Amino acid sequence: MKLYFNINFKTKMGEKLQVLVMEEGTEDKIHFLKYTDNGNWNAEVDYFSKTISYKYQLTDDGGNILDEELSFHYLNLPHNYSEFNIYDYWNLKNFPENYLNNKILKNIWQSFRPEKVAVLKKHTHLFRLEAPIYKTNWRVVLLGNCEALGNWEWLNSVAMSQTDLGVWEAAVELPQNQIIQYKYGLLNTDTGKVFDLEYGNNRFALANSEKNILQIKSDHFFKFKSYEMYHAAGVAVPVFALRSENGFGVGEFSDLKMLADWAKKTNLSLIQILPINDTTANFRWTDSYPYAAISVYALHPQYLSVENLEYSLPKNLVEEFKTKKSELNALDLIDYELMISGKWKYVKAVFEEWKDEILKDRNFKKFIKDHEGWLLPYAAFCVQRDKYKTPNFNNWKTHKKYIAGKVAAFFSPKSKDYEEAMLHSWVQYQLHLQLKDAVDYSHSLGISLKGDLPIGIYRYSVEAWTEPELFGMDFQAGAPPDQFTELGQNWEFPTYNWEAMKENGYQWWKNRFKALEQYFDAMRIDHILGFFRIWRMPMSATQGILGYFYPAVPVKMEEFHARNIPFNYERYCKPFINEQVLCDYFGEEREAIHNEFMHSHFNGTYSLKEEFDTQRKLKDYFEENPHPLEDQLISLCANVLFLREDKENGEAVYHPRFNIDKTDSYKYLSDAEKQAIYDLYIDYFFKRQDGLWYQNAMEKLPMILNSTNMLICGEDLGLVPDCVPQVMDRLGITALKVQRMPSDNSPWYNPKNAGYMNVVTASSHDSSTLRQWWHEDRTLTQKYFNQQLGQYGTAPWNLEPELAEMIMKQHLYNEAMLAVFPIQEYFATDSHLANPEMENERINEPAVFPHYWRYRMHLNLEDLVKQDDFNSKISSWIVESNRI
Repeated sequence: MKLYFNINFKTKMGEKLQVLVMEEGTEDKIHFLKYTDNGNWNAEVDYFSKTISYKYQLTDDGGNILDEELSFHYLNLPHNYSEFNIYDYWNLKNFPENYLNNKILKNIWQSFRPEKVAVLKKHTHLFRLEAPIYKTNWRVVLLGNCEALGNWEWLNSVAMSQTDLGVWEAAVELPQNQIIQYKYGLLNTDTGKVFDLEYGNNRFALANSEKNILQIKSDHFFKFKSYEMYHAAGVAVPVFALRSENGFGVGEFSDLKMLADWAKKTNLSLIQILPINDTTANFRWTDSYPYAAISVYALHPQYLSVENLEYSLPKNLVEEFKTKKSELNALDLIDYELMISGKWKYVKAVFEEWKDEILKDRNFKKFIKDHEGWLLPYAAFCVQRDKYKTPNFNNWKTHKKYIAGKVAAFFSPKSKDYEEAMLHSWVQYQLHLQLKDAVDYSHSLGISLKGDLPIGIYRYSVEAWTEPELFGMDFQAGAPPDQFTELGQNWEFPTYNWEAMKENGYQWWKNRFKALEQYFDAMRIDHILGFFRIWRMPMSATQGILGYFYPAVPVKMEEFHARNIPFNYERYCKPFINEQVLCDYFGEEREAIHNEFMHSHFNGTYSLKEEFDTQRKLKDYFEENPHPLEDQLISLCANVLFLREDKENGEAVYHPRFNIDKTDSYKYLSDAEKQAIYDLYIDYFFKRQDGLWYQNAMEKLPMILNSTNMLICGEDLGLVPDCVPQVMDRLGITALKVQRMPSDNSPWYNPKNAGYMNVVTASSHDSSTLRQWWHEDRTLTQKYFNQQLGQYGTAPWNLEPELAEMIMKQHLYNEAMLAVFPIQEYFATDSHLANPEMENERINEPAVFPHYWRYRMHLNLEDLVKQDDFNSKISSWIVESNRI
């Protein structure tokens, strides 16, 4: 069988094209294309299968790949032809078909059955177009400048068959004596009429006079008009925040079904939740932090409904359970410790009562077998954690180091830990069943679920125990200073060893996405900037301010010399302390502080004693010896100009401290030194890194994203380098626009400016709610009231429901693909439903770490579903803004 590949692609001198053909069961093969003229390239390939996947690559003279398609071409070749002339487009990842043909589309077309296209020997052309259509009553049609294509008469257009979801094909016999001009259009099956053609210039096809060769026009990028694209609205709410009569003081997976009922009534088609992985480290309130998972696969037991277990609670505990449930459900906020201890008590009682039946359950055994790769280490980890009262495996008496063969014994009936390991495995099985049930129910209503992928892992987690080589255990990840905190953030997570992950094609990440894909249709990647570079701190630091970007182009000694900066390690890299600094930090206590914590150099400067010369040493000391000025002493450690990094080859390189010009150390430099260091600081943070970070992201993100069929949304807030929007645009990743967190120096972001590849929202789980924000800065509120909302006079003291509604509508009426709002903001538009305890509505405060994540809806879902006027109001917004 002969395939003749043709593509028009502009190249530079010395550049070449090749096509990489992937055939199942054989090695990938490269075929070189020949240049003809006017940017046209072609190749002749012998091929022996009726299906083919391939991609084009751009190389230099030496065969090095300069660029390549990030999405593959797929063709099914008709059986009654043996030669095919294929005309291709370079398949860009950011074509709509490559990011919109996802699990959400599958939810909308749940009853889809592939159609067949009849390709006869008389046919000269097969037109193939990838175009995901989100309206099930729309179809793609073909029109052109000849009789076979309707002579541009809309009524005579050629109906195309949807041979696969989002793939449309039509076989036609075209005249052999003319160049064909054509376009694709859309037909409404309810009316039977074509209502639109794609915009832009006509497409062209060459005549085909070869009777035994089928010409395949493999087209891409249907030129949709904005209103024809997928637009939707959704609600963001953590599962733990859901309140129902069935809960146990916390939201459970089963509650998602009632939330989906409410979403259906309001025409919201997306539910967005926070991470749901198990974070149980110490059974204390600090475990409420959903981004510190002890396993990237295991689900959190807090979301398990005791009443929906496959086995019933022992009768002697039923009344006690109901009483405890009633007490916890009466609370305004989650009492994490009471909730989790109570839930485990009753879950263990069920397991103990029905243990024999559970251990014989064939479906449970199958679950164990299917998920053994992560379930066994997780169950063993939980047994060890509970036995030694700590997740810190370095402090366990046994199994400090993970050895698969030895840990496998936990799943042996002969092991003394067998039943405990089975308990944790069974809990995961029940969680899976309950979540899958909620997901399937939501899908049956046409509601999609969007999850949240944390960028980091907990330092004492299953993954850190089993695969420490994949992580930088000697470092901590966080974020530089931003609008949330002047000291930056230290999440205390280890960093990633990307080089080790690269060795097997980032399989660790691919597995993680596949696990999430069994539940979710879309995924928010938390802190997507971490795929470009991470803000890391040495273990000696406790504050994010003492971090630097990694990887980064650092400062070497030669650069200090070239810039005439008189580098001195003691002066630049150690906390600068003189008499005035002492006075500013400690006031009247400066003498006592100096005597206890510092050495004097008898020249007006001081240094911290060795036992107190890092933030970590001071923090550890103050845990045993509290001091009223401990925060000032810890902050003093950050009064440095540069941070030293020791490379593996022994070379020392340096990174400017963030906000270097705001340090007290900087104040005491000469003017010339200040200017030289500031110029270096600007170059380091805002100029020199972009190329490295672009390359870094493009190396890993395409490979990872190609492993999933979820719609990917990147949380790109914070200090965003120029390369981030470039990469996200190229890869078809939607960006996040939070009105109060603009990427430029404006006071807020105007949602009317949002492009299609965006998710817009008025607030997030990391910010205050709209009603809280209204009180934070009255000057800004007044300006927003007049300029953004277009209102006259003085802003009201509180955010009134009609103003909250205006803000919501501004986010709905724009080009953005998704408008997703925290559930608190929906409540803010109704005076009867708004939470009377406004301060209870905040979910997280990034400046406070650790923070207690305990927000709960103040309304039961059962009652919310019955709020007909409120629900109809929201429903009408969604219809009117074309987000249905």
